[in-house]
Amino acid sequence: MKQVYLLTGRPGTGKTSLIKQAIAGTRGKAGGFYTEEIRSGGVREGFRLVSLDGQEAILAHIDTPSPYRVSKYGVDIDSLDRVGVAAFNQAAKECNLVIVDEIGKMELFSANFREAVWQIINSGKKVLGTIMFQANPWADAIKRQPQVNLVEVTRANYHRVLAELLVWLEVDPSSN
Repeated sequence: MKQVYLLTGRPGTGKTSLIKQAIAGTRGKAGGFYTEEIRSGGVREGFRLVSLDGQEAILAHIDTPSPYRVSKYGVDIDSLDRVGVAAFNQAAKECNLVIVDEIGKMELFSANFREAVWQIINSGKKVLGTIMFQANPWADAIKRQPQVNLVEVTRANYHRVLAELLVWLEVDPSSN
């Protein structure tokens, strides 16, 4: 079975929710980070990084002045490196399962992030993450790696993908 399980798909199909559900019952130690929306009055204003050990940082926000932009959001590379990449690297050393949500446009601005992803993808560690759906040369190279199982998530296959993830997580003998 492949060591890297990456979910892709259009926004709103439940990729991050799948990861959260799948790792909730994991017996082995998991580390890394996920992203969540920052909303005010029902309007999305940005994105927050949340490490599995409880640290948080603003990844991108409409009020963040930054030369790195995706749509209306300024991306804070320093916060990504300080919280996201640090959590990722710590998980690579200490955990059975490394979570990376997500490998996307915002995160790819960081050379430290790209290097950390490349190293963990090739480390033999079990990795569960999400990766951008749109074509991108760097992300597409990750998707083509032989150790990567790339699964497109849709609203129609959400429950099947969750079942597959749970089986994949239970097969790791080091998590027993």
